[in-house]
Amino acid sequence: MIPGFVIFLREGVEGSLIVAILLAYLDRIGQRRHFRDVFLGVGAALLFVTVGGVAAFLTLGAYAGSTAQTVFETVTYLVAFVLLTYMTFWMRRHARTLSRELRDRIDTALGGRARWSLALLAFQAVGREGLETAVFTLALVFAAGAAGRRGGLAATGQGAVLAGGAIGLLAALAIAAAIYRLGRRLNLARFFLIVGALLMVFAAGLLADAVENLQQLGWLQILPHPLWSTAGGLPESSPLGDILHTLVGYADHPTGLQLGAWILYLVVALTAFLDVPVRLGRRLRAAST
Repeated sequence: MIPGFVIFLREGVEGSLIVAILLAYLDRIGQRRHFRDVFLGVGAALLFVTVGGVAAFLTLGAYAGSTAQTVFETVTYLVAFVLLTYMTFWMRRHARTLSRELRDRIDTALGGRARWSLALLAFQAVGREGLETAVFTLALVFAAGAAGRRGGLAATGQGAVLAGGAIGLLAALAIAAAIYRLGRRLNLARFFLIVGALLMVFAAGLLADAVENLQQLGWLQILPHPLWSTAGGLPESSPLGDILHTLVGYADHPTGLQLGAWILYLVVALTAFLDVPVRLGRRLRAAST
């Protein structure tokens, strides 16, 4: 439930932030009549993403237990892993200029066919976040299903992911309303920093899942032997094991490559994301003065 909550919270806040900026700027320049165009684009994006995500999940269900399913899951893990990493760093770099960039695009849209241009702008912004969310959700559902199938809890784990996502989306909408009303008084930089660090942990788990599948398929025979087994005390298929697997990539018999990829990614990604070298440099310079 927690990964689904954080994913939907983070993506929901980013998507809602974009919509809130669009609406606030249109309101400020006296163009509230174009609100409906923004909502038209948002609605079209949500419909497109929902239909696409459900279709992908149902299509995969026809290949349950097959090699094709494992391949598709692996691709989904890798795509979600890359997108999670990229969009987290992207938002950290562009958070300060996002509002200005969107205002410039609105001014350009109002200079042409405002209705369709604004609808397309909202569709692109929300659609991108929605597609990312759909990929992340599929990856989490597959991860929960893979662990749950070993203990007959697949439906429970997948339901928990979706329930967490629904709660996260509601929380994101509440934050979006606060953004629209309070604007800059909300510390969004700190929010994206904390949530971004959590997403790095989820991304490490998805990478470990992808490595596990690649080794099971026989496509990656590097350090393939399990280092230990905790299946007797905390099996991955148990309720707690399923939660830890979805949350941090826990495996009850990890291979050397799984563990190595998980640790290496977290060390490098968190160090870069939290600007550890920069912070250490500042402390050292301050101490020497």
